[in-house]
Amino acid sequence: MNTWLSVATDASRADTRLFAKLIAARDTHNELALLGLEPREWRGLLARHFTHAAASALPLAVSIDTNAGFVHTLHALLLTHASAAVHADDAHCIATIIAHACLRPDHLWRDLGLAGREEVTWMLTRYFPTLVALNVANLRWKKFLAAQRALSLGLQPGPAPGCPGCEDYGYCFPQGR
Repeated sequence: MNTWLSVATDASRADTRLFAKLIAARDTHNELALLGLEPREWRGLLARHFTHAAASALPLAVSIDTNAGFVHTLHALLLTHASAAVHADDAHCIATIIAHACLRPDHLWRDLGLAGREEVTWMLTRYFPTLVALNVANLRWKKFLAAQRALSLGLQPGPAPGCPGCEDYGYCFPQGR
């Protein structure tokens, strides 16, 4: 994270610090493509938060063939709850990063490279507060997001694509045992 903060436009901004964490988690393993950002979105993110970063650090395109519908519909759902207090392009990038993280087989906070559920809660509250308010049962975030996505489409709630690979799948979805 410190590498990204060192090239930040304003490292004291909470949004910049969040993006530095999210990017660093993937950059450490040379997995920037897993953020899911298109080159245009990536360049915009760098221009808003990391003006001193090397422009050549563009992620390669990520293939989400079998899960494209999930990613696109979750992204759209998140954006319907975007806060007017954040930059719209930042909300778009966060929604993309979250939707792609739901494809990976771990807890959402780990898939995002955050320190714990509290950081996910802070991020979602900052960017998508009305969606967070719907989590009255305090469900785990990946399970909650997948359920909200399904409900928004008139479908039965179920796991996100990455859920079956998680160590706690049986806890979240006991009927799947």
